[in-house]
Amino acid sequence: MKIAVAKGRIAEKAREFLTGGGIVFPDTLLDERKLVITSKDEDYQLLFVKASDVPTYVEKGAADIGIVGKDTIMEDGRDVYELQDLEFGNCQLVVAGFPNSFPADTKSLTVATKYPSIAKAYFDKAGIRTEISRLSGSIELAPIVGLSEVIVDIVETGSTLRDNGLVILREIAKVSTRVIVNKASYATKTTEVKRCMELLEKGVEGRRANTHNT
Repeated sequence: MKIAVAKGRIAEKAREFLTGGGIVFPDTLLDERKLVITSKDEDYQLLFVKASDVPTYVEKGAADIGIVGKDTIMEDGRDVYELQDLEFGNCQLVVAGFPNSFPADTKSLTVATKYPSIAKAYFDKAGIRTEISRLSGSIELAPIVGLSEVIVDIVETGSTLRDNGLVILREIAKVSTRVIVNKASYATKTTEVKRCMELLEKGVEGRRANTHNT
């Protein structure tokens, strides 16, 4: 089974859960220059890719399974199955801005975001016209310098918003790390996919138990 994982914290947590489920990987997994790591029993491969590329790898069949944030899955809109919530990386996808910058009778907004597809879908559903600027970083700066009235972004603690005088105006979705699967793999490798889900769940349960004990 080929498992595409988002580089960084998600990759480390995925390794932790898979190891907790009984899949053993070599120590070279910790070498960030490695792009592919094979388990010692050779049944599983981890592919380390950019988070935004995980759904593409899975949809196109280059990976059977993907582990990535819900925000990436929503933004990318790939034709995959979402199977499991790994219950980490919890945060909110929100509309934020200065207080009173999103009144109830708003008919149009300027928006800055890393998530243009999500933002457009959300505001279209609300019947609000938008002019969307796509940014890659420092989204909170946009309202401060007048680039946009509001932003759509991921918020974990809200401290960056508060530090810049911004507040959460609307919640779009709750976000955490999810498992997705290629549709053909789910049909042709059902047993293997379900086994991988069981091992991941075992790792998640072990984490829950450790958290509870501490």
